[in-house]
Amino acid sequence: MGRDGAPSRIPQLRLDELLEELQARIDAARGTRDRVHSLLEAVLSVGRELDLTQVLRRIVEAAAVLVDARYAALGVIGPDGETLSDFLTVGLSPEEIAKIGPYPTGRGLLGELIRNPEPLRLEELSEHAASYGCPAHHPVMRTFLGVPVRVRDEVFGNLYLTDKRDGEEFDADDESVIATLAVAAGVAIDNARLYEEAQRQQRWLSASAEITRSLLSGGSRSEVLELIAQRAREITGADLADVSVPVAGTDTVRVELALGGDASSRAGLVVPLEGSLSGEACASGVPATTVDLASDPRLSVGPRRFEGLGPAVAVPLGRAEGQIDGVLLLARETGESEFTDREIGPLLGFADQAALALELAERRRDAEQLAMLEDRDRIARDLHDLAIQRLFATGMTLQSAARFIEHPGASDRVLRAVGDLDETIKIIRSAIFGLRAREERAGQGLRARAMRAVEQAQAVLGFPPRLSMEGLLDTDVPAEVAEHVLAVLGEALSNATRHAKANRVEVVLQATGQQVVLTVQDNGVGVPEKGRRSGLRNLAERAEGLGGAFEVISPTEGGTRLTWSAPLA
Repeated sequence: MGRDGAPSRIPQLRLDELLEELQARIDAARGTRDRVHSLLEAVLSVGRELDLTQVLRRIVEAAAVLVDARYAALGVIGPDGETLSDFLTVGLSPEEIAKIGPYPTGRGLLGELIRNPEPLRLEELSEHAASYGCPAHHPVMRTFLGVPVRVRDEVFGNLYLTDKRDGEEFDADDESVIATLAVAAGVAIDNARLYEEAQRQQRWLSASAEITRSLLSGGSRSEVLELIAQRAREITGADLADVSVPVAGTDTVRVELALGGDASSRAGLVVPLEGSLSGEACASGVPATTVDLASDPRLSVGPRRFEGLGPAVAVPLGRAEGQIDGVLLLARETGESEFTDREIGPLLGFADQAALALELAERRRDAEQLAMLEDRDRIARDLHDLAIQRLFATGMTLQSAARFIEHPGASDRVLRAVGDLDETIKIIRSAIFGLRAREERAGQGLRARAMRAVEQAQAVLGFPPRLSMEGLLDTDVPAEVAEHVLAVLGEALSNATRHAKANRVEVVLQATGQQVVLTVQDNGVGVPEKGRRSGLRNLAERAEGLGGAFEVISPTEGGTRLTWSAPLA
């Protein structure tokens, strides 16, 4: 105590200072504890998600909460490593985003972290050398914190945070917290990617199994092709899927199947190997890609057909010995993400599986053809050994008996019957000749070629045409006439595809002994009065050159009926 009896004030003041300092440290410890708890909750929240889009969204939201930032964004670096392919934001309303316009692509200050992937803190964003201002309607931002997000050894993207809500600057603790979140985010992104790849691989395997089941259940080549294109389109999220096949003896490919977009304008088109993405993949035997299918300077074929389409990939469907059976083209709309190696890898495996499926279909068709030829040989032997011999013996018996018939009328009738038997024997022998066509001629006759033409048209029409064939098409129809018949059939099916807008097409091919008659009828819109008729004139000229006839009429029930005929003599 002092001389006046009052206690000393100095120890009391010192004690108050110590208590205040202790309280401040307690508050700081509580703040650190709360921030650590928030960080742990953010890490758990991010790690729980398996969908990559949701993971990225959670990362941005957690970053903004942890440092109390008004605005936050995550820029995903594109495959070129120089620009942003995706940009997720927090703090801006949809109306504000619409006013600002397109998202940034990675220039200016945002690109600084792409070029130098290290944490960056700024007291005044506008004073940095790489900053060149904000677009119109963009909110004013002052303080800045940027941290790269790494997935393993790869920089996946960058976290950008601006303007703390309390008006303070970002400090070292904020940087440390966001850097820690970035590490956890990298693990979560990697897990989401692995899960996404596993799911995609499972879908590819399921699609391959479905194709195999379709083949084993007797699906046709056109059905298998459509299934391949449809599943590849669904799994990759493509808007367009085309299957093109090489045209034998030429440097071109033909679009056998088209799905998505204006499919009718692409189906059946023949394009050169040089100047087309499908042609490039067919010629090189490796996948060909582009980021802009509609305006790629390398591609000179079909800019109108691919208007509005951007990223695309063409994958060859090849056999083990290196022969290319076809090319699968997939394309997305402009502005969509381009095809990456992560997608093309599984797609190549699927393409190999699809090529095996097509080869299996071809082998099965060959086996069916061989079985048919063996069956024809058996029928031919039976006809020769049984039917012809018995008919010949019957004819000889009647001819001998005719000498003992005294009535002239009866004798003439018997002799006419003998002549009819001779003609029947000739017809059967002609049928035997057709049935015993050897394997080297298998598939080269008019009947087989007409079946292939109709089967190929199914992929373009979207439904199978009905086909009926009568008579000795392979033996009675001369090769020159057969070529004209096939050309007329192709033109008629093409007209039905491009102009008729039909959902039913019937084809009837007959060899009557004197002439061959081809009839193609559909239930479409009919022949327009002022439409182009150059193709029809060509068909008429073919018929006139062979001494035949050509007629196009519109039946009362609607549609168009085309009848083309030529003599067999």
